[in-house]
Amino acid sequence: MRLQYPDQVRLVRLPCTGRVEVRHILEALLNGADGVFVAGCLEGDCHYIGGNLRARQRVEYANQLLQQAGLGGERVRMYNLSAGAGPRFAEIVTEMVAHVRELGPNPAKRGGTPGAAVDALGMVGESPGDVEERSEA
Repeated sequence: MRLQYPDQVRLVRLPCTGRVEVRHILEALLNGADGVFVAGCLEGDCHYIGGNLRARQRVEYANQLLQQAGLGGERVRMYNLSAGAGPRFAEIVTEMVAHVRELGPNPAKRGGTPGAAVDALGMVGESPGDVEERSEA
């Protein structure tokens, strides 16, 4: 549709948002992203059944980890929209870029000021299901 949105955004396409892992989100932040958003199918309308629901859980878990590390979870968000909602996608991208600008630079990015929060993020990468399975064992 050749819609305009800020050029600071880097798109990573996946067959399903269910493929997004917590470590992917955290690695993006550690490698320089100031924010991450996951755009998935409308809830209840996932071609792969529940991929978007798994993605939402993982985004929420990444937010919890960021909160625990003292970085705040507001740098990571999940949006659900249909594939035909190009104008809405461009609007979301613009809103997210403005939101991240308000937050300022990501303090956890590598090459920035190293600290305990960066170390904590660098060591995590498990999905909520991994944590639950390990705690039951």
